[in-house]
Amino acid sequence: MQTNLADFIRGTRDGDEADAILRKCVHCGFCTATCPTYQLSGDELEGPRGRIYLIKQVLEGRPATDKTQAHLDHCLTCRNCESTCPSGVQYGRLADIGRRVVEQQVARPARQRMLRTLLKETLPRRWLFTPAMKAGQAVRPLLPQALKDKVPARQSAGVWPRTAHAHKMLFLEGCVQPAMSPNINAATARVFDAVGVQLVAANRAGCCGAIRWHMNDADGGRADMRRNIDAWWPYLEQGIDTILINASGCGAMIKEYGHALADDPAYAAKAARVSAVAKDVSEVLPQFEERLRAKLGTRGQGERVAYHPPCTLQHGQKIRGKVEDLLRAAGVDVRLCADSHLCCGSAGTYSVLHKEVSLRLRDDKLARLEATAPERIVSANIGCITHLQSGTDVPVEHWVELLDRTLQ
Repeated sequence: MQTNLADFIRGTRDGDEADAILRKCVHCGFCTATCPTYQLSGDELEGPRGRIYLIKQVLEGRPATDKTQAHLDHCLTCRNCESTCPSGVQYGRLADIGRRVVEQQVARPARQRMLRTLLKETLPRRWLFTPAMKAGQAVRPLLPQALKDKVPARQSAGVWPRTAHAHKMLFLEGCVQPAMSPNINAATARVFDAVGVQLVAANRAGCCGAIRWHMNDADGGRADMRRNIDAWWPYLEQGIDTILINASGCGAMIKEYGHALADDPAYAAKAARVSAVAKDVSEVLPQFEERLRAKLGTRGQGERVAYHPPCTLQHGQKIRGKVEDLLRAAGVDVRLCADSHLCCGSAGTYSVLHKEVSLRLRDDKLARLEATAPERIVSANIGCITHLQSGTDVPVEHWVELLDRTLQ
């Protein structure tokens, strides 16, 4: 693809990166075959190839319009297109650049601005989100269905193990997960305790930055990243060599810290190191598989489970097959549904901002998952878990919770 970037972005870091990404695109259209929004609409501008052209036009100087903004907003950033692309186009990074430029050119309606501000200022702050979630859970039976879908029933936090182990790993608790499904973190700690690893949560660490970053607030996202790096750095200097993450959306973001802060002289090297040591639970547990098998003995139940691999895990982090292998080692009958590569429609704040599309994708995904006749559904990201559970009576949980129960 030939490019001729406008003066306002030519020679900048974003401009150089966007130019390199655009030039890789060969217009083949393979990406449209796996794009959820294109599959629903059949509209070229609702697929990666069409959005790439829209971004190219804006970066070359054509003024963005509200339609340009809407087409870019409708992208789930699932990055399925990246897994499909034969040319290695990093569409996710290009979309982030394009959206930020369009955000500067197109004023949103007041209602949109208010909702987006509410989401990006409330969700990342646990001291705000947690009491709000508790209040919602207290009156959950009285809530309208649309709100009830976003407020999971109150769950026990579970017991956090107190055993001190010589082998320690840093652990990201997250921003919304402790309030929405607190047992996920406790279950993760118990599983690692069983294999001789102590998880340490840095008190000052919080939101990974993904919420603000993907809502075009790059400054806010980078502020979250710097705060986490400051919280983790003393532990890394003391010799801890792994930051463990059990929410795949957070993992995908933290692995981008090095890229996002590459121009920050005070944080570039630290961010690169943090990204290098950030690991999803499914990346780390296989090294303890022998210990897990010894603990499990014959306790595997052969329970039939449908596994939904989140987009942030299989497309964002390029991790495939590890969760299934770990659960099979525990005696679980794991099934992948048809079109398991497609998005469930959660996509962070997408299910709030674009409810109709999100629900259609959820229902399509659930139909395929339930076709495997599962006793339960498991996933690896709090957003996917909550979103899927809102549309089915089949229990939906994090796969590590299932592994934890098998170990008990």
